[in-house]
Amino acid sequence: MSETELQMDSSAPEPQLDEDDRLRPEFVHAVLDAVHAGDSARAHTLAEPLHPADIADLVELAPTEERAALVAAIADLIDGDVLAEMNDWVREALVESLTATQVADIAAELDTDDAVAIIEDMDVEDQREVLRALDPDDRAAIEEALSYPEESAGRLMQRELIAVPEHWTVGDVLDYLRKNEDLTTDFWEIFVVDPAHKPVGTCQLSWVLRTPRVVSMGDVMKREQTLIPVDMDQEEVALRFQKYALISAAVIDPSGRLVGMITVDDVVHIISEEAGEDILRLSGAGEGDINEPVVDSYKGRVRWLLTNLLTALVAATIISLFEGTIQKMVALAALMPIVAGVGGNAGTQTMAVTVRALATNQLTQSNTLRAIRREISIAVLNGLTVACVIGTAVGLFFHHAALGGVIAAAMLTNIVIAGLAGVIVPLTLDRLKADPAVASSIFVTMTTDSMGFLAFLGLATASGLVG
Repeated sequence: MSETELQMDSSAPEPQLDEDDRLRPEFVHAVLDAVHAGDSARAHTLAEPLHPADIADLVELAPTEERAALVAAIADLIDGDVLAEMNDWVREALVESLTATQVADIAAELDTDDAVAIIEDMDVEDQREVLRALDPDDRAAIEEALSYPEESAGRLMQRELIAVPEHWTVGDVLDYLRKNEDLTTDFWEIFVVDPAHKPVGTCQLSWVLRTPRVVSMGDVMKREQTLIPVDMDQEEVALRFQKYALISAAVIDPSGRLVGMITVDDVVHIISEEAGEDILRLSGAGEGDINEPVVDSYKGRVRWLLTNLLTALVAATIISLFEGTIQKMVALAALMPIVAGVGGNAGTQTMAVTVRALATNQLTQSNTLRAIRREISIAVLNGLTVACVIGTAVGLFFHHAALGGVIAAAMLTNIVIAGLAGVIVPLTLDRLKADPAVASSIFVTMTTDSMGFLAFLGLATASGLVG
């Protein structure tokens, strides 16, 4: 190999992505260094080969105070596709820096659902300015979408679809698709509608391509289809896509007319978003987005900490009732956190399983009793195992068999109670139409702490352990 070739190899650019398809830190630093040095051309050259999703990641990975300079350097790369992939908080801040005309130009390039995602978080007045700058057709579609509740199928759906009448032949459909350049190019199925524009069937694009031209669409279409009401919650939409293995689905208004469609790529985002949302709610961490402003994160978390403080007072009150017992045997105070901690973990395990089952429709009124019996059985087995271990260990360590027996009995009792609370509390909240992911952890923790201390200290007192 010649010296020239070696020099060329040494100057070859490093790959932008690592083995997990994440932007390499070296690459991000190289782009930001170019921006710092005022070399916008180099920053642009480095970022230009990236996929829109990776450009969105690049902007998100940049420190908050450096994003404006980065965006200015690669401004022509920040199009609608990039904004659609961008984190909500980062996108909102970026959109605020654009004029209404610029936002309107970006929205016009996108499908309706992506355009709505950009516009819906803007102030009402800013929304109006953007809508006024749009073409009448785009404005009408986005205004209609914004009229539906947040996180509903109406917000999620896109209006760009292919719908044909039932009496058309396959040849008519093919000619229609080839001659109309304004039609959407991203679709997997064709919806067949009646004169009232109500869907009567669906036909995969592959069927159209493989069927003779003279065959009627009414003969080739599949009449069984999954229709999505426009006001259906997006979480329920995702469950239907999962249950019926859908690629796309028609969205209908209250009168049954076809108004849009939802595709599986949108549902993937929903599944990820809802799963993360439930986990964060269980922990009381608010939205849990690392790009969320500090003040907003503080407000979302502190209220749950204060609520936990109030519920902890219940456990503290129970402890105060056994002050004399604790004074007579200090070892009880050392062992109390073990009883409460293990019981809390047991309750959290059951609660997480129950909340997930409720969220995925695996747990319904039909199998509630079976689920409760199952969790109690698991709790008893766990309780017996942990009780034997902790009872033996405490008895040997303190040379006090009675103390080992008391903590074993208390541990068994608390784990069984924790298992019961972990399933009963989410079920009760769900029946009361409250979100079990939000409040379950507080009540379960309060129950396990309080009952753990009550069982342990109560048994110690009742058994005559402390004289």
